[in-house]
Order: sequence, then C-alpha cells, then structure tokens
Amino acid sequence: MSEAPLDLAIVGAGFSGLAMAIRADRAGFGRFLILEKGERVGGTWRDNTYPGAASDVPAHLYTLSFAPGADWSRLYPRQAEIQAHLEDLVARHGLGSRLRLGTTLRGAAFDAASGLWRIETDRGSLSARILVTAVGALHHPALPDLPGLASFSGETVHTGAWNPACALTGRRVGVVGTGASAVQIVPAIAEAAARLTLFQRTPPWILPRGDRPYGARARRLLRIGPLRRLYRAGLFWRREVLALLGFTRVSHLTAGGEALARAHLRAAIPDPALRRRLTPAYRLGCKRVLLSDDFYPALLRPNVDLVTAPIRAVRPRGVVTADGTEHPLDVLILATGFSPAGSFDRLDIAGRGGLRLAQAWRTGADAFRGISVAGFPNLFLLLGPNTGLGHNSVLLMVEAQVDHVIGALRLLRRHPGRALEVRPEAQGRFRAGIDARLADSIWARGGCGSWYLDGQGRNRTLWPGTVTSYRLGTRRLRLRDYALRAPDADGSASA
Repeated sequence: MSEAPLDLAIVGAGFSGLAMAIRADRAGFGRFLILEKGERVGGTWRDNTYPGAASDVPAHLYTLSFAPGADWSRLYPRQAEIQAHLEDLVARHGLGSRLRLGTTLRGAAFDAASGLWRIETDRGSLSARILVTAVGALHHPALPDLPGLASFSGETVHTGAWNPACALTGRRVGVVGTGASAVQIVPAIAEAAARLTLFQRTPPWILPRGDRPYGARARRLLRIGPLRRLYRAGLFWRREVLALLGFTRVSHLTAGGEALARAHLRAAIPDPALRRRLTPAYRLGCKRVLLSDDFYPALLRPNVDLVTAPIRAVRPRGVVTADGTEHPLDVLILATGFSPAGSFDRLDIAGRGGLRLAQAWRTGADAFRGISVAGFPNLFLLLGPNTGLGHNSVLLMVEAQVDHVIGALRLLRRHPGRALEVRPEAQGRFRAGIDARLADSIWARGGCGSWYLDGQGRNRTLWPGTVTSYRLGTRRLRLRDYALRAPDADGSASA
C-alpha cells in the first residue's frame, strides 16, 4: 500500500467508483487508489449474473456522459455487455495501476491532528486526505424469513449471488418473489425447467419494455458524438418529464400509467381470474415499476404455475403454502432483492472524536445531499441516502455527486492542512426539505410497503424530485454549507 498520503481513497469499483476515479484523474488529482473487495471491477454488474439480468435504463442513458459507451448492441443492455463496458472503462482510462482488487476495507478513522483518513484494509494501511465510499446500495442480498429455509435439501440460490453451475434443465424450480430480478429470470429459465413455480406475495406494476437490438445503421449513427448526445438527451427528457408531471406523487399521471399497465396485462393474459391475481392493489410507483414484455407470456406456459398463497414453511423437498399444498422442488431461487442499507451498515468508519457512522445513523441514514455527514470531515458518499431514482438513470445523480467531490478536492488544495465538514444546520435543512416532500409522495400515500422504506417507515432511499433539481443543488460545493477546519495542537478541530 501507499506510504505517502493520497489525494483520495475510493472504496468500490462499480460505476460510481470508476466515475470518481476518471474525473479525479482529469482534474489533476492523480494520487488515488480504488479499493475493491472483489477480484474484478463491476459492482452490481459483476455480482448479478443470473439468467436474464439486464438494465431497466436504456444503454445510452445508463453510461457516463464524460466516458460514454458508443456501440451498445440493444436498447436495454444485458449484464455481460455492461460488465464488459465497465472493464473497458478501466482499460481506456488507465486505471489499472491504481486499482487494488481483492482488497477489503476493514475500517477507516479520521485523524484530526493531521486532517487525514487512516484506512485499514486486509492488505495493509494507507492514508488519504479524502475518503470516498462508492460501495453501492444493491449488492447485499436480502434473505427472506421463511421457516425451515435452511432445511431445504435441494439447491438454494439468491439471484444476487448466482451460482453459474446451478442446473435448471429438466428440474422442478421454485422462484420466491416478483420484483425486478424475478421478472427477468422467470422468462429466461421457464423453457428449461421441467416445472417452474413462482411464489408471489405482491404483484408488481409492469409496463411494456419495448426492448430491441440496434441495427447496423443505428449503431453507426450513434458512434457519432453529436448524434449520440442528442439521442441521449431525448431519452433523458422523456423520463425527466415524468417527474415534472408528478411521477413522485399520486396524480393524473399515476392513473394514466396504471391504465397503460392494465392494458399491457389484458393484452398478454386472456384469463380474467389470472389477471386479477396479477393486478396490484396499490398505486403505481409506490413500489418499483417494472418493464417487461416476456414475463406475462412466461406465466402462460403449461409448465409454469403462479402461487399466491403465502409460504407457510420450507421443507427438505419443497415448499408448503398456507392452503396446505406442498410444492415439490429441486431448486429454490430467492429473487428477494437487496438490503439497501447493507453496504453502509458494514462500513466501520469513525469520524471526528471517534463517532462511528453507525452511531450517527442509529435513528436512520442521513446525509447532506446524500453525500456528506456532519462529524465526518473529508468523507463523501456516492449514492448515499435519498439519492436513488425511480424514473431516470441513477448515473446522472452519481455525476452530480462526483462534481461535488471534485469541488471539495479543489477547495482543500487551496487550503492545505484543513478539513472540510458539512455544517449540521445545512444537513438538518436538507433533511427537513426531503421529509416535507416525501410526506406527500407516492411512497407514503401509495398504499404499499417497500424496500424503499426503513424500519421506521421512512423513505431514506429515493430522491423525491427531478434529476435536474438535484443536479442544480449539488454539483457546486458551497461554503455556506460547509466549515473549513484547521487542526489544533491537541488534535481537535477548530473553525
């Protein structure tokens, strides 16, 4: 590990970590390392390799504006293509020498006397002026609390930790869950399975996906920078208008979206009884809205069953539902999503005075602009609390956050030896504004519970507005929101 202090240490080598590295290098802050616990870059797209895994954001929008992919094969890219793009980013931007794969962060503590972060990994120690966490939110699997799950004698696999050796052909397969990963994996494996049983607790709202490959002519045109940027702008504004019209609230747009989803369901499922079981009882947008053209048709296959009776218990040879039916299985697939706070919960980070992030967040995750936390100087979070999106590309949020961190690096370069810490009152104002907007949001008034909500029922996951409003308020770092502190002789910070 490096002996001299770094400009910054980046934890995580998914999209956000690589974005931070590319921008820092271009801005002249070349002394950095990227710490990645995996043996490959990619984050979400390295870990989620289940059959059918793909983005639900169009390829030319699900890419960094300052490091775009120019030759995507289809509208909605699949996992392997996204993973290849991320690995290409490392090669194109010369990040390999500053990438430390197979390196797990054990802990980090802010040293007030030096204004540096002291970082411990399983491969040694290092120091950095700024610590950036780019650990992502959706890669720690959420396991369902099913009685007897450990007793199942067949193969159990979570979609977020897929075993490529898991054999499905000719076997009896059960899938638990009907969220985003289930809607992708069910059509991908339905033909191979001898019998596929889908255990549904809550039906999702599903809109048409309209995926298609790009033809040779379209791919040639989209390699031309101005045309690609114009196309990307169209993709962006179509989604941004949804938020402007009220996608984050119960509105006329909600009813219109529900009508479209019901029409999509009617066109695919002729049986009225099956349609009723697949129709949500909550408002569109309250849970994640899914996109698929092949999920409903997969349910019509003669070897596929939809089970809506709750699971009572898992037995060694299958699953028993509340109606007493036993469903014999050889493979049990848990398509039950992720713990959105899981990544941050596992970080041992100590700020000023030894305050740990877990202590600061004991009543809930909270950060100014989702980026900075009072009591933690020179620490910046990418994709922190309330910066997720339900309507657009989250990479647009990442880019605004990266700009914010670049502003911090430039400010600290002009003030050697000082530390930058968000003011508690700025963080409090931001939280109050978020809570006020969330009180009337679709997630609070849509009639559902979801993984967006924490244990207290508060949404600390999504941004309740447009990408444009977030970017305008975030990209520039303003000193009225931060304090520049110099260390005292005894190591305590002073303004």
